[in-house]
Amino acid sequence: MDIFVKYLGVVITGGLICVIAQILIDKTKLTSARILVLFVVSGVFLSAFGVYEKIKDFGHCGATVPLVGFGHALYQGVVKAIDEMGFRGIFTGGLPDVAGGIVMAVFFGVIASLVSKPKSKKP
Repeated sequence: MDIFVKYLGVVITGGLICVIAQILIDKTKLTSARILVLFVVSGVFLSAFGVYEKIKDFGHCGATVPLVGFGHALYQGVVKAIDEMGFRGIFTGGLPDVAGGIVMAVFFGVIASLVSKPKSKKP
């Protein structure tokens, strides 16, 4: 029963993040890129105020996989780097903690570009 509750938390958390994104897409004139940036920055701010840890404890990978989780990972990397390197950590700290995700995004982007056929967008 305990595993069911964890899965339910994952589905609820990830689903709510997707619902928020869909509402922003449908009801605002924000571009996809701005919504993505908004999600990353939201993850940073929620982490800074201590809210995202509670969300992550409930939602596990439903909270860490979406872009809000990417912002949280950036924040944690910067905090750790500031503790180790001081002020300089602000500029370099986020990258080591998210480097794997960035590399995989580039890798799968290259694979997708090799196997897909480009199409022009029609207005």
